[in-house]
Amino acid sequence: MAKEYSGGSPKHHQLDAKRKRLTWVLGVSGLCVLFYVMGAWQNTRTKPDKLSEAYSRVDCNSTSPSASTPPSLTSTSPPSVKLDFEAHHGVGINESGGTKTLPPCDMSYSEYTPCQHPPRARKFDRSMLKYRERHCPTKDELLLCLIPAPPKYKNPFKWPQSRDYAWYGNIPHKELSIEKAVQNWIQVEGDRFRFPGGGTMFPRGADVYIDDISALIPLTTGEIRTAIDTGCGVASWGAYLLKRNILTMSFAPRDTHEAQVQFALERGVPAMIGIMATQRMPYPARAFDMAHCSRCLIPWNKYDGMYLIEVDRVLRPGGYWILSGPPINWKKYWRGWERTQEDLKQEQDSIEDVAKHLCWKKVVEKNDLSIWQKPINHIECVKSRKLYNTPHICKAENADAAWYKDMETCITPLPEVSSSDEVAGGQLEKWPERAFAVPPRIISGSIPGITAQNFKEDNEIWKDRVSHYKRIISPLPQGRYRNILDMNAQLGGFAAALTKYPVWVMNVVPAHTDQNTLGVIYERGFIGTYQDWCEAFSTYPRTYDLIHATGVFSIYQDRCDITHILLEMDRILRPEGTVIFRDTVEVLVKIEGITDGMRWKSQIMDHESGPFNPEKILVAVKTYWTGEASQQQH
Repeated sequence: MAKEYSGGSPKHHQLDAKRKRLTWVLGVSGLCVLFYVMGAWQNTRTKPDKLSEAYSRVDCNSTSPSASTPPSLTSTSPPSVKLDFEAHHGVGINESGGTKTLPPCDMSYSEYTPCQHPPRARKFDRSMLKYRERHCPTKDELLLCLIPAPPKYKNPFKWPQSRDYAWYGNIPHKELSIEKAVQNWIQVEGDRFRFPGGGTMFPRGADVYIDDISALIPLTTGEIRTAIDTGCGVASWGAYLLKRNILTMSFAPRDTHEAQVQFALERGVPAMIGIMATQRMPYPARAFDMAHCSRCLIPWNKYDGMYLIEVDRVLRPGGYWILSGPPINWKKYWRGWERTQEDLKQEQDSIEDVAKHLCWKKVVEKNDLSIWQKPINHIECVKSRKLYNTPHICKAENADAAWYKDMETCITPLPEVSSSDEVAGGQLEKWPERAFAVPPRIISGSIPGITAQNFKEDNEIWKDRVSHYKRIISPLPQGRYRNILDMNAQLGGFAAALTKYPVWVMNVVPAHTDQNTLGVIYERGFIGTYQDWCEAFSTYPRTYDLIHATGVFSIYQDRCDITHILLEMDRILRPEGTVIFRDTVEVLVKIEGITDGMRWKSQIMDHESGPFNPEKILVAVKTYWTGEASQQQH
C-alpha cells in the first residue's frame, strides 16, 4: 500500500529543483575550499619584500609595543597596525623603485650651520658685520646627506642638571674654557663641561648679578616674562632667569668663540644664532619685556643709533633695557678696558643721547648697571619731535615684518592711545595668567579672522592634543624632552598646553604666512621667531629633543623639495629625538617614504578624535648613530 503525503503527491519538477540547489551548494563550497587551499599555499610560498606590503601582526595578549614600533612610542592598540596607505590612496612615492637611503655626510660637517657657514660667510662684505648675517646655500649647494653626531655623543643631562653640565663628547671644544677661564664661563671636568654661571660682567655669578638687577626693577612680580639677551655667551643670564619664570631669547653670532649657542642649547636654555648687523632681528614689534647687553660689543652709539632703535622696536611699551660693561662705570674700569677716559665718556654720552631721543627714561645707574625704560605710549614722544628732529617716527608700516628686512633709523610707531596713561597696544596680564588671557592683538582685531572665541577654542583643542600625545609618547611627562621646536606655532596653543612640563618651546611662524601670529605668541609670554622652512634654521645640529610640525608640509610642498626640509629637521634633531607630524594621509605617506631612508622609525596614527578625521598623525623617532672616529675633520 502506498505511503500517503499530507500535502498530496510530490511533483516531478519539485524533486528536480531540489537536486539543482544541492548541486549548486556543493559546487560553491568546493570552489571556496579550493581557493582557500591555493591562497594558503601562495602565502607560504611568497613573503612580502617590505613591511609596507603587509599588515603588522599584533599579539593581542601583549601589552608592550610591537617590535616595529619606535622605541619612544607607546600604542593605543589600533595605531599599532601599520596600514598600507600607498595602495589605497595612489600616492606616488619613490617611483624609481624602493626607498632611497640617504648616506651620512663627512664628519667635517658635524657642526654644519648652512646659513651661517664660515667658509661661505667670508665671501661677503665685512662692513657692519654683514658677513655674519644669514647667507644660505643655493639650491645647487644643498647637501643630500645626514649630518653625523660626534663619535662619543651621549644623550644630554636632563633638566635642571643640564643647566650646569654637558658632555664634552657632544661639543668637543675647549676654546671657551681657555679663552674665558678668568671669567668663569665654562670649565672642563673629565668627560664633561661644568657651567659655573660666570660671565664677563658678573664674576660673582649670574644668580647674584640677576639679584642686583632685581633690586632695581621688578623681576619676580610676573610683569616681566619675556627677555632678549644680545651677545649671550653661553646664556648663563637666561639660564638663571628661568627659575624666576622669565623666558629669555639668547642669541649670539657664530664667531671665533666656538659654539656659544650650541653650548646654550645643550644646557637646555633657549638660544639661536643671530647678530645685530644690518637686518632686523627676526622678532615682531613689542615682543620683549626686557632687553639685556652685558659687554656684548654692539656699537650702540654708531650708525645714527640704529641698533638701539631696533631694540626699541622689539621692546614692549614700558619695557626695560639693561646695559653693563663698556662704557658703564668707565671711571672704575677704563684701564682694564685699555681705552681712554675721554673715549669711554664720549661713548656713554652718545648712548644717553640716543636713548633720550627715543623718549626712553633713565631709571637708574648703579655700580656696573644702567637701566632705561621705554615709554608706555608715544603721546609725549610725538610732541618731542618738535625738539628732536632725529630720529623721526616712521610712517605707517608693518612693524612686525622682520624676515630679511633692513633695520631703519626711524622710531617704530606705537599703536595710538586716547590718554597719556594708556598702554599702547593694550595692557598685558601678569604671568602666569598671561598665558591664557586673550592677547591684546586679538582683542583689537589686528589678526584677521581670529576672535577671542577662536582663541579660547584653540586652547581647548591643544589641551586635548597634548593629553593625546602623553598617551602615545610616554617620555613626554618624564623629562625626556627639554628643547622643543614648533615649526608652525599658529597661536602658540601647543606651547601653552605644555607649561606644566619642564620644557620650553621655540615657536616658529612661517615667514610668508597670511596670518602673522608671532606677536600674539609673545603677548602670551612665550618666545619664537620667523622662519622660511625652504631654508635652514639658525641653530647648530642636534639642538632639539622634539619637533612638532602641524600642516608644515602642506604649506611648503609646492614651494620647495620636502626632502630638504626633512633633512634640515634631521640636522637639528638629537639622536633618539622625536618628531610629531600632523597632516593629511597623502602628505604623511610622502614624508614616511623619505624618512624611511633617513634612519628614522615612524608610524602613522589616527587623529585624537578618531579614525574618521582626514588629518592623521605621524610619529617618528631618529635612531641613534654617530660618525666614524677615524674620519678626519677639515
